[in-house]
Parts: sequence; structure tokens; C-alpha cells
Amino acid sequence: MPIIKNSDLPTYDRLINEGRQIIPLNRAESQDIRELHIGFINLMPDAALEATERQFFRLIGESNRLVQTFIHSSTLPIYPRGEKAQAHINKYYEEIEDLKKVGLDALIITGANVSESHPITDLEIWAPLRDLLEWADKNVTSTLCSCLSGHAAYVYKHGIPPIKHEQKKWGVYPHHVMNRAHPLVSGMNTKLDAPHSRNGEITVQQYKTAGMQILIQSEEVGVYLATSNDGFRRLYLQGHPEYDSSSLLKEYKREIERFKSGERESYPPFPENYFGPIAQEKLNQLKKQIVAGDDVSLSEEEFLPLIENTWTDSARSLIATWIGHVYQTTNVDRQKQFMDGVNPDNPLNM
Repeated sequence: MPIIKNSDLPTYDRLINEGRQIIPLNRAESQDIRELHIGFINLMPDAALEATERQFFRLIGESNRLVQTFIHSSTLPIYPRGEKAQAHINKYYEEIEDLKKVGLDALIITGANVSESHPITDLEIWAPLRDLLEWADKNVTSTLCSCLSGHAAYVYKHGIPPIKHEQKKWGVYPHHVMNRAHPLVSGMNTKLDAPHSRNGEITVQQYKTAGMQILIQSEEVGVYLATSNDGFRRLYLQGHPEYDSSSLLKEYKREIERFKSGERESYPPFPENYFGPIAQEKLNQLKKQIVAGDDVSLSEEEFLPLIENTWTDSARSLIATWIGHVYQTTNVDRQKQFMDGVNPDNPLNM
């Protein structure tokens, strides 16, 4: 939790100028400490619905050891669900309209599957997401948009679609913090790894043209994290901080199975910077067997111990800092967006 500036000690101002989380005494005295309520809008397809829940819940829980956090799961009626997924939603998820009535402090919107026949610009399908984003802009302290939902948020705000790539960008890539003084990243390592898995991209220039702040960027795969021009009310993540060590392994296995069934023509390449030399050697042997027609499959149990996780610590740091700033700026009344005295155009007082 943040330090309170309870005197005129110059060190406090120095830390504030560095982007550190220092709370003015008058704001601290006016706070009514309570639990935090985060809406979790799961738009992932059926096969990944519950796994994505676990990944985000795990990341939130491991990032925050102090604030009592309620996570309210919901989804949007964008595409039909299978029987099992719909039963899960009916039993465990809350209606988004009910959540709007009681209010939320923060919002996480997951990625989703999008096809050429159902682009995110098609508002007959994706209008519920656009409407939710518009509501959140006026009612939620901060909204974190992951992957596809971040692309959609950009499209609906600025009218420009993402760039489409012929080859999917997937793997674990090195990144650099671009604005080290920004409160959301000031305490992070200035060089960090992060997973990506996407076919589209909002480019550096597109973000800059829209007046957004780019916080974390990769030379290989572009922007990882950007914010709305106020620095906090909306976060755009193009990567996947929530990924487990096995997430890309499972995705690679699915692509191999698609090759075996004839759904894809070519054998899938390795996710970049993910498998080490020993794993690659073993996987190349597996490839030879499969291409030769042998009935063999990738064993997750065999390869998971060979994978080095180099991104989760940075992901925890980012989510912990985000949650901390939400807690320090949100109103005690869940139906109000900010604490009294917080400037909505500059919530983090940068």
C-alpha cells in the first residue's frame, strides 16, 4: 500500500516526481477504507472460458495481498455458447446490467476470437462491447482491455481498425518501459518479457496519433501497454500478462492437432523465444514422426518442466500497481467514479 505524505519532508516530493505512489495527507484522512469490486468480463471462446478465469483470478490474487477484492464475473451476448459453457455462465456469472446498478471500481475485459466474417467493426455483433466501454468511461475508475477488447476499444474511440498480419505474432518477447516516470510502471524492471498471441496490431503510430501514452513497447512486436491520454482511465494491453507457463504450449499443441486433422496446411512454427534448445530438439523429433504419419501427440507433462517462465513477476507488478492506484482514487460509493478531489482528466496527478 502507498506511503502517506504526512510532512513537508522533501523526499516525498522527490518520490512523487519519480512517479511513486505517495498519497497526500488530506486524501488519506478522507478515505473510508473498504473492499474493492472488479468486474471481469470474459469474452473468450468456450474452450478457453474457464482457463482464462483461472489465469486472471490467479494473477489478481497473487498481485494483491492486502486489499479485499471481489471479482464479479460476467460476459456479453456476442456469440452463441455451447451447452457446457452456457451452463457455467448461467450458474456462476452475474448479469452485466445488475453490475452496472450496484457499480464497479475497475473493469477487466478479456480478449476474444474474431473472424473475417465477424470483424470488431461490425456493431450488429459487437455493439454490447462498445456500449459497455462507453458506460465504463463514465462510471468505472479504470478499465483494463486485454488484446482483442483493447483493439475494439481503440476502434470504437478513434474509428481506425488494427493492422492485420498474415502470420500470427506469438511467443515471449523482450520489452522496454518507455515512460519510466509513469506511476503504473515506475516500480517495474525497465526491461521485461511478456507473451503475445495475436493476428492484429494497433501500431505505435496509431497510438501516438490518438494522443495515447505508450508505457511498454517491444522492438519485435510493438506496443505492449498503452493508456488513454489521461494516463489511467483506460489501459490497452496487446499482450497476455495472465498467461500461465503452459498457455503457449497448449496453443502450440492445438496447432499441431489442427495440422494433423488437415485444418492447417503447414506444420506450426515454434512460438518465438519460448522453447529452449532441449525442448526444440525433442519437438523437432516429434515433428518428423507426425509428418511421417505416426499417430503421436505432444505430451504437455513432458515439455512443461522444460519451459522457463520469464514474465509472471512483471505481470504481477503491473497488476498490483494498477489495483493499488484504483484503490487510492476510486470513491467509497461504488456508483461514483472517483474519490472527491480527483481530477478525472488526470487521475494519477502526474
